[in-house]
Amino acid sequence: MDEQVVRDAVRSRYAELAVLASTQSASCCGEGDACFGTSGYSPADLAGLPEAAALASLGCGNPTAVAELNAGETVLDLGSGGGIDVILSARRVGPAGRAYGLDMTDEMLALARRNAAEAGIGNVEFLKGEIEAIPLPDASVDVVISNCVINLSTDKAAVLADVARVLRPGGRFAVSDVIADPELDAATRADMAAWTGCVAGALTEAAYRHLLAGAGLADVEIRETHRVHAAAFAAIVRARKP
Repeated sequence: MDEQVVRDAVRSRYAELAVLASTQSASCCGEGDACFGTSGYSPADLAGLPEAAALASLGCGNPTAVAELNAGETVLDLGSGGGIDVILSARRVGPAGRAYGLDMTDEMLALARRNAAEAGIGNVEFLKGEIEAIPLPDASVDVVISNCVINLSTDKAAVLADVARVLRPGGRFAVSDVIADPELDAATRADMAAWTGCVAGALTEAAYRHLLAGAGLADVEIRETHRVHAAAFAAIVRARKP
């Protein structure tokens, strides 16, 4: 599939979902999408969150639950959407820390900024850009998280290489993502709805491990959490920069 066509389709789909969440009329998780909304979050996580942040939760997990964030750390959320994981990260790292959200969609960025303001969170910053070219300096981040977004990229090697670039030595990578079974069929791979729904572009576990190692990340752990498709599953993916 043409990379620009895929990027445009992803941008259009998530702009539409941001508008939907802004109306607070329905969850963004559509039929056939791999996301499961806020079911991965505890009541304590959701307490005090704006309703629009919960409605815009499009992930397949809760990376903040496994990232082991510490006070004072700097966190980056790739594909931050409505801002739920940035807000939760900012709470965990406290006033001495900082949480960045990166998204390519103006509508999602506007929604996230409103949600953070409504939640009273000040130690956050939302950046416009693509996850293949992170607009932050080298070795500036302690933890990179993401929630069901890396599968949407058409150049995952570039994403993981840039993750390694912005991580400080000893920094951690902790994401929720969709992993494809080797048997995922070609028809699904070629289906644009399945791509924007987080399945068609998913890496296999072997490919994910290969790209993480190629980016220089070590101590890779991939743990399945639940099935999202007949030939794909959601997983926690963790690694570390030596």
